[in-house]
Amino acid sequence: MSETLQTILQRRSIRSYKQEQIRDSELQAIIEAGRFAPSARNQQSWHFTVVQNQALLSRINKILQVVFLHSGDPLLEERAKAENFSPFYHAPTLIIVSADEKAIAPQADASLALGNLLLAAHALGVGSCWIHSLRFLFSTEEGRALNKELGIPAGYTIVGSGAFGYHAGEAQAAAPRREGTVTIIK
Repeated sequence: MSETLQTILQRRSIRSYKQEQIRDSELQAIIEAGRFAPSARNQQSWHFTVVQNQALLSRINKILQVVFLHSGDPLLEERAKAENFSPFYHAPTLIIVSADEKAIAPQADASLALGNLLLAAHALGVGSCWIHSLRFLFSTEEGRALNKELGIPAGYTIVGSGAFGYHAGEAQAAAPRREGTVTIIK
């Protein structure tokens, strides 16, 4: 089996990270993989915002905790009450992927780019996890004020983000794949 297929089949979402920061060379390789994702009409409509500043990560965490507590979603509210709350699992690096709202397919473009980031990280021995909840950050005035500080261009929307760092535990086995998800017509 090719290394590429092994990477795809072996990658898992990591939710326990060492506080050691990933190396700059690994970060650059991960970002480069995202930049080479396919995109509609090759518009490359994505923007990557890398946050490694612990004070800023803490501020994002606090804003999201308030959002979760007032979400009306019992699961999110319960999660926000956890003593060690962190929607990005205390990973030392958070990469936010936003996309130009005027592009042909911004959601697809950014999602493919984020997928490449996650696969590249695994290939380099860096753990990662897709973090969708960061989109909630901009449902508050305080969260929207962070757009400029985070360098998210005007007219761009957050599609998703990823937590990145070195895994602090053992990798979980893959969950069983659902049946009935493939139709082949010849």
